[in-house]
Amino acid sequence: MELGIYAVVGVAVIVAVAAFSKKLGVAAPIILVLVGVGLSYLPGVPLIEIPHEYILDGLLPPILYAAAISVPVVDFRRNLGTITSLSVVLVVITAFGTGFLLYTMLPDLNLAAAIALGAIISPPDAVAATSVGRRLGLPPRLLTVLEGEGLVNDATALVLLRSASAAAIGALSSPWAGVLDFIFAVVVAIVVGLVVGFVTVWVRTKLNDPVLDTAISFAVPFAAFMPAESVGASGVLAVVVAGLYTGHAAPERFTAQSRISDRVNWRTVQFFLENGVFLLIGLEIRTLIEHVNDHESAIGVWESVGIGLLATVALILLRFVWAGPLVIGLQVRAQHAEKSTLRSRLFLDHLRSLPVAGERQARRRRFAERRYVRRRSDLQQLRNEGIDWRGGVVMGWSGMRGVVTLAAAQSLPNDIPYRDQLILIAFTVAVVTLIVQGGTLPYVIRLVGIQGIDVAADRRELALLLDEISNEGLTVLDDPAHALGETTPVDPDVIERVRQSSFLRTESAWESSRQLTAATDDTPHQVYRELRLAVVAAEREALLEARSRGSYPSRILAEAQAMLDLEETRLRPRGAHAP
Repeated sequence: MELGIYAVVGVAVIVAVAAFSKKLGVAAPIILVLVGVGLSYLPGVPLIEIPHEYILDGLLPPILYAAAISVPVVDFRRNLGTITSLSVVLVVITAFGTGFLLYTMLPDLNLAAAIALGAIISPPDAVAATSVGRRLGLPPRLLTVLEGEGLVNDATALVLLRSASAAAIGALSSPWAGVLDFIFAVVVAIVVGLVVGFVTVWVRTKLNDPVLDTAISFAVPFAAFMPAESVGASGVLAVVVAGLYTGHAAPERFTAQSRISDRVNWRTVQFFLENGVFLLIGLEIRTLIEHVNDHESAIGVWESVGIGLLATVALILLRFVWAGPLVIGLQVRAQHAEKSTLRSRLFLDHLRSLPVAGERQARRRRFAERRYVRRRSDLQQLRNEGIDWRGGVVMGWSGMRGVVTLAAAQSLPNDIPYRDQLILIAFTVAVVTLIVQGGTLPYVIRLVGIQGIDVAADRRELALLLDEISNEGLTVLDDPAHALGETTPVDPDVIERVRQSSFLRTESAWESSRQLTAATDDTPHQVYRELRLAVVAAEREALLEARSRGSYPSRILAEAQAMLDLEETRLRPRGAHAP
């Protein structure tokens, strides 16, 4: 009963804060941390301490999976070097740098244990950064980099934490053993993630029941996490790989209904779990402070908070120092991409000049053509969405800590010196970075004047894409009987109705593009859409009346309701809401 009350209160707080944060213009995680701290000190609220296994094993896999399935693999591949630099190299450097700082400040702490704490506070949580970035319109490439970093850096930090903790208690024979353990954890995790992703996608394609399909979907992150962890690999990385594979395979392997269901269900799961963890961060602050006060030590609460503030400054400096050369490297990479694309084009021209002597040479030419098209597209993306010094400043300031820092800090061994103080230091870093960096990130974005998404250009691109796919799709109508597997001619009126549906969809996209740049009178498609929406609204009123009379079975009413909802969603412009 008591647990149920806490759950209801938690859900109410999360939903209220999320709604309020949009009006206030502040990321919800920041407010939830402050609300959690305030709630923890209310009379009658007990001390709250969540076992770290609940978060690392229960909450983190679905959180990462929900984020991974929405990250396009193409964008992830294009920015793999940048993501690796931030999520692997920078995490390792940050762990050792801040670990050495803590080693010099805590006399009874050995270097390996200090590096373990450095690993705990090294991975940024991109939830707050991306939520602010989307609201303010950060460039898509910068958002992809931050999302990709947030997915992979958790795995790096947790593997490094495991190796450093083993070294702290003398379980590692040499530093090379830690390196080999890291490589093993990464390689095996990638294999496990790919296998689980392939198997679960195959199983889901065989299911026609959306309820069963959703049930399998919810099990995927744990199906990837548990086997990887059981063999000593990174369960977190396995979950990310499984999520990336599933998200990439979904357009080809899943039905439209499955994709819509996945999108809605996982967005809901992600919303509650991510925001719930930030609320827990605030709720546990009081417990941490009392634990430190209960132990007599030369390092008390204020000393621990002070060390946490110094560690925060070190983390910010290290990230900015790394962001500068990273941005320069991106510019050098763009120049290299120009030369590489030119070489690919010259090689393709050479192959085209040769006669096709056999199937092998034909395959070679097709492969060269695909490679050139991909490199040209990558180059165009680099030109359109380059990250300059403005992006470097935003990237450097987007170093908020969160979920992993919360759970990993509590996983430190009980016999490690200053354990309670180390946990409080880690929580100080998480809270300060969330409030200070997260709270000021919107102002930093406005100050540097970084340009976000060009909505008008996006609408034009959408219209061009619809033109391309519609033209290809309409070729089916050249021989409709063949497409239907029939021998009798198809009614010309039916063919024309199908043709007009494609024309209306494409025309709608072009109208939306033109309306962003100039005020225009109502176009024929606008009139059609508004008139059809009025018809649907009248049909909905009639449906409600039929429901109130009880004239039809509930299942028939529900099916008619779903049909009206689908048509209204199709007719209503993106971003518009029903009155």
